[in-house]
Amino acid sequence: MIRVAIVGYGNLGRGVELALKQSPDMSLVGIFTRRLPEQVKTKGAKAYAMEELRGKKEEIDVCILCGGSATDLPEQTPDLTKDFNTVDSFDTHAKIPEHFEKVDQVAKASQTVSVISTGWDPGLFSLNRLYAQSILPQGETYTFWGKGVSQGHSDALRRIPGVADATQYTIPNREVIAALKDGQELALTTRDKHFRQCFVVLEDEADEEKVRQAIVTMPNYFADYDTEVNFISQKELDKEHKAMPHGGTVLHRGKTGPQTQQVIEYTLDLDSNPEFTASVLVAYARACARLAKEGQSGAFTVLDIAPKYLSPLADSTLRKDLL
Repeated sequence: MIRVAIVGYGNLGRGVELALKQSPDMSLVGIFTRRLPEQVKTKGAKAYAMEELRGKKEEIDVCILCGGSATDLPEQTPDLTKDFNTVDSFDTHAKIPEHFEKVDQVAKASQTVSVISTGWDPGLFSLNRLYAQSILPQGETYTFWGKGVSQGHSDALRRIPGVADATQYTIPNREVIAALKDGQELALTTRDKHFRQCFVVLEDEADEEKVRQAIVTMPNYFADYDTEVNFISQKELDKEHKAMPHGGTVLHRGKTGPQTQQVIEYTLDLDSNPEFTASVLVAYARACARLAKEGQSGAFTVLDIAPKYLSPLADSTLRKDLL
């Protein structure tokens, strides 16, 4: 039995607790939180203060870290990897090499295993980009996200003066996807690939046009996209736009001969982004514990781990049923 600790209990931590209930080879030691444990409503697991985590070191095989990539994981993953095998979902793509090197150094010195940047992008989409580009090296890879709620973009909206609450959807251009699959050669800009749809609740006395302009001109978030801004009531937002669906597509188009075109496509359609990401984390927590049991150490990504390590089934069963 693989003994797991959940570190952090937001949407992702709640998803991990659910996913562990579907994994009979794994048990949950507890949830470790920076909040007061008695104020944390779990789905049955016991909550502990974060300060109690290291005292339970001998009871834990792997910690699943459920903090955010902006401020939590860059510090938390290397710190906890000194004493535990860890899995995180660090998803700031440009900073993954830096994060890997920092965690790898700690894990090798401590003889622990840390699997970083798990989830679906980075994660499963990374694997599919690798498979596609390796199999069809003469080709192009395109990644589309959505339709789904972008938590980062929604947070950016809520930080605008005059905005009381907001939800933002990232919507892929289906016509572009269809054209690429049909073999058309397209020179695509950022604006061509995705559309952004915003639902915004204004604070009392806020200037609607001023808020709209602040949104559509926001660099790195909305300025490079066609963006639709809808002002609605808090009641409507709570009723219609508080779920967290997401998904996306990795599309690779390549040639195996002058006139022979091949298309590889991988698509996710998710009712709950955090619950699905949590399920990926749990599978890689299984892999993390197995690598540690084999005596390996260091940082790993999804690109480094053989698929069989994710499954609770025996190798012979996998060969029999899946090959």
